[in-house]
Order: sequence, then structure tokens, then C-alpha cells
Amino acid sequence: MTDEELVLSAKGGNKGAEELLLNKYSPLVKAIAARFFLVGGESEDLVQEGMVGLYSAINGYNKEGANFSTYAYTCIRNAVVDAIKKSGGNKNSALNNFVPIVEIGDKISSVNPEDEIILQESRREFLQKISKDLSSLEFKVTLMYLDGMSVGEISSALQKEQKSVSNALSRAKSKLVKQYLQ
Repeated sequence: MTDEELVLSAKGGNKGAEELLLNKYSPLVKAIAARFFLVGGESEDLVQEGMVGLYSAINGYNKEGANFSTYAYTCIRNAVVDAIKKSGGNKNSALNNFVPIVEIGDKISSVNPEDEIILQESRREFLQKISKDLSSLEFKVTLMYLDGMSVGEISSALQKEQKSVSNALSRAKSKLVKQYLQ
């Protein structure tokens, strides 16, 4: 069975299909959670939040949107990032307590570990800065866009209209250009 068929079966009450999906995507949850560090928390806390995101993905998946794996990735990542944001307490200081350790898919070609640390620190600082300038939706959309997702995929993952996602991305770009390039 495909993932999409398993999701439909799980939504129909098949606990076996749900269990199969949870087991299949568990390594993805762990990989996403491992990319972040929660000050004062355990890595297992982020894994649990990611599993909640996966469970939400199974229950909220709409066959007409992106494929399930893309949707699940987005839901898991959003759940982890949201948990980190909540741990900071202040809505506008969303990333004060998170440090991306390694971004999956980043192609760091440097052999020098110091360069790698500098790149990671630069990304963390950049994300902290933009989190203060953007609304929650604008920030989520920007992160997903930076992760290489299209407006359509972001729209499906967030269950928002493409126009709304496109507008949020435009507002974010406009704010960031005004703030950092002028």
C-alpha cells in the first residue's frame, strides 16, 4: 500500500495502518528533532513534539494537496519549531532558545570544522533576527520557502490558500529587504 492509502485506511479507523505510518516515519521525526537544540529541554521532548506533528499529519492529510511524505515533513518540522517557540514564551522572540545543529540537505562543502560552525551560527543569528521582524505565518512560510518548498507545497502543508501563502511570502520579503538591505 502507498502512504496515501495507508493514511486513508488509518483515518477510517485502521489502527494497524496508523501504527505502520508512525513506525515508518519515526526515523524522519528523529532526524528533524536532531537538527534542533532546546535549551533546558531534552532531545526526546522534541522527538515527542515531532511525533505529535506526525499524528496530526495522518489525521489532517488531504489527498488533493502535496504527497503525504512532504505534508508529514512539514507538519513534523512545524510541530518541533512551534514547541521551541512556545518554550521561549514571548511570541516575538520565537527562536531565542533554539539552535539548528545541522540542516538536512545543506551542502556544506567546507572541510574546516570552524567554517561549518561559523555557517551554523550565522544561520541561527539570521533566523533569530528575522523572527523578530516577521509575523508567525510569515516566519513559517519563509522557513519552508528557505527549505526549498514551493508555494503550493507550503499552502498544502499549512492548509492555507496559495494566495495567503504568496502574500505572506511577499510581505516577509518586503520587510526583510527594508530591514536589511537599505
